[in-house]
Parts: sequence; C-alpha cells; structure tokens
Amino acid sequence: MSLQDTSKSSNCTAMSDVLNRIGDKWSVMVVGILGNQGTLRFNELKRMINGVSQRMLTLTLRNLERDGLVTRTIYPEVPPRVEYKLTELGKTLQNPIMALWDWSAENHGAIVDARAIYDAREMAVSGAEPRKVAYVGA
Repeated sequence: MSLQDTSKSSNCTAMSDVLNRIGDKWSVMVVGILGNQGTLRFNELKRMINGVSQRMLTLTLRNLERDGLVTRTIYPEVPPRVEYKLTELGKTLQNPIMALWDWSAENHGAIVDARAIYDAREMAVSGAEPRKVAYVGA
C-alpha cells in the first residue's frame, strides 16, 4: 500500500495512525535505545530515558508491543525478569529514528536561535511577552 496520495481518506488515516505511535517522544526514545542497546530490562530502559515516569514507560512499551514493534519476554524467576527488545518490524524503524536523532542534534542550536528571534520579533511588534510554548530546554 502506498501513502503517496494524501487526498484519499484511508491513506491519511493510515499515516495518522502510524505517526501517532512512532511520533511520540517516548516511543522514539524506546525504539532508539533498544535499537542501540539491544535487549533491556524495564529499569535499565527507564534509567536511560531521562524524565520518563514508570507509568508512561509501561504504557509506551505496551503500545509498542501491541503494534508489533517490541517483544516482551517474561522469565519465570523470583523475582520475575522481564526483557524488552525490538521485533524485526521494530528494527526497520532504527534508520529513520537515527536519522531524526542525528538531524535533531545537528539542528537543535539553529532551532533554539530561530525561536529566540521569533519571540523577540513578536515581543517587539505586540509589546507583550511571547506565548508560552512547551519546549525541551537547551
């Protein structure tokens, strides 16, 4: 199936469905880290993702597993050991995500500068503080 024709509702729905999953920051982080590190336990993954809550990581992993991007293996030990790794489908996301990570690293400074210029221009024109938008700090 090709998503080239975005005028078709089914194509937009398919693209939106997939991008909603792989486009959120925690999913990108999980796929990127599992792609680089291989199989990891929950707490190892949590330590590697700055700022993710236990609940959010649990939900993210569950959704990635549901979408066939991550496998969850439970070992019958005391306490139980649970490991996560990318599936073959999940591994196909590694190159696009790494490209996005590289692009982000290379261009973050330019984006921060552009935001500052935009905010200064808005403040000069309106005389008011620029609208507050949630950005990740530099």
